[in-house]
Amino acid sequence: MSFPTRRAVLAAVFAALAAPVLAFDGQSVTDATGREVLVPLNPEKVFAAGPPASVLLYALKPEAMVGWVMAPKPDDLPYLLPETRGLPALGRLTGKGDTLNLEVLLTTGAELIVDFGTVNATYRDLATRVQDQAGLPYVLIDGSFAATPQAIREMAAILGVDARGEQLATYAEAAYAEADALLAQVPDAERPRVYLARGPEGLESPARGSINAEIIERMGGINVVEAETRGLVTVSPEQIQAWAPDIILTVDRDFAANVRKMPEWQGIPAVDQGRIYLAPGEPFGFIDAPPSVNRLIGLKYLAHVFYPDLAGGDLEQADLRQEIAEFYTLFYQVTPDAAALDALLGE
Repeated sequence: MSFPTRRAVLAAVFAALAAPVLAFDGQSVTDATGREVLVPLNPEKVFAAGPPASVLLYALKPEAMVGWVMAPKPDDLPYLLPETRGLPALGRLTGKGDTLNLEVLLTTGAELIVDFGTVNATYRDLATRVQDQAGLPYVLIDGSFAATPQAIREMAAILGVDARGEQLATYAEAAYAEADALLAQVPDAERPRVYLARGPEGLESPARGSINAEIIERMGGINVVEAETRGLVTVSPEQIQAWAPDIILTVDRDFAANVRKMPEWQGIPAVDQGRIYLAPGEPFGFIDAPPSVNRLIGLKYLAHVFYPDLAGGDLEQADLRQEIAEFYTLFYQVTPDAAALDALLGE
């Protein structure tokens, strides 16, 4: 595969920038930062700026994806549409380790860049700068969990798939209503204290208010990690002992396998009572990794972890497996069979 020279790419950029606005066949949208952006109607080639946007784009219009920000892992592939499994890993514009080369992006023929996540001055400036440099419209949608139904509809309208967006947004609203109905039965004193362990030692965790942990709080859990930041923090085993969480969630398979043998974790209620849960992560995490629409099935998963009696049983119950299968069918357009569900749930 040959790539155009830098001169050719820059010429394309300048040509795009020089195109008369009146000739543009598209629509004007106001993104979450308040920027007015001209976007093409029904774009056929779209790049997602970061992992959360990549999941949303996949769920709404996978045929428009020009690539992934990160290549899917082998374990992810059975849960993805076959035509998306081999898309190139192009890198990312947002989050840790921005790795995208704009010249490489331009070779894909992308018509639009979409982002879905934190909205602040930093991301507004990034969107403006990239749009100017690449000559491509760049739209940022609010990625807060509470705004998910609205975000789905907004992104769907931009992508020209309104009916699909309405279907997914309706699911999201129903999931929130179901969570609220369950939480109405749980007094504050009975809500679990939760620690989300990341990394093989389990000592990295998102602080209370972080986008990476907001699903815990949305399902009524109390994130024990209090810090001045709303991002990820590194904590000590002694601090976790003092917090004494009732439940430990983790997204790290090694930590989940070893925590019961690690002396510094003994005496913590969650460890002593065996309430340590490895959240499913294929193709996208139930808790975060990334924090996108994949968290909607995480909400149902956490209901069974936090309140098994009210949710209809613990993780071994068949109704949760059915709910997971239905979510994957709707959002990922792949229906996992019994073996795939077993692998997903670590059974």
